Amino acid sequence: MLKPETLNAFENFCEEAKKQGFEPKIESGWRSFERQLLIWNEKALGKRKILDEMGKLVNRDELSDLECMKAILLWSALPGTSRHEWGTDIDVIDAAAVPEGYEAELSLEESFGVFGKFHKWLDSQIESGNSFGFRRVFLPGIGRVQQEPWHLSYTPEAKKIEENFTPEHLTERLEKSDILLLPKILENLDWILKEHVVCYFE
Repeated sequence: MLKPETLNAFENFCEEAKKQGFEPKIESGWRSFERQLLIWNEKALGKRKILDEMGKLVNRDELSDLECMKAILLWSALPGTSRHEWGTDIDVIDAAAVPEGYEAELSLEESFGVFGKFHKWLDSQIESGNSFGFRRVFLPGIGRVQQEPWHLSYTPEAKKIEENFTPEHLTERLEKSDILLLPKILENLDWILKEHVVCYFE
């Protein structure tokens, strides 16, 4: 479900990575609005883990609706704003480094641990402009979403979608859905866009 341009760039990226002994694997690629909505609603209901800024489990019953909304946004995109909907963004691991029987979690511990060499190499590729159009968007100091070294965005295609994003279209999609916490979302939409969405478009 990735855009053909994204897939082609990823295949070229993989060829270069394999020369260095790495085996890039997409853990999460395209994701529908409905899938993102399910993740959001399950977190809002306490059926799925909600984590704080340090990655520690938070008890949904102890949070107000506003606190819950803000906590979810730390690690999960608001439906309609997830870059995974675009077919340009992927979550990547180094399959060559996965120990037998191990299931990747996409965590910071992994990024500096089991996948540390891969991410160090990826850092150098991005810095030198040899990453085949891919870049990281969830970085420290940008917005309030937590750091995700594994999340790569294919810039040439993603930029086109960024330029056509409008708050009006997002509001319309949300109001037509069965998303939970909608009143708090709409009350704080400007803040959400500034801190969790638009900041990554720059």
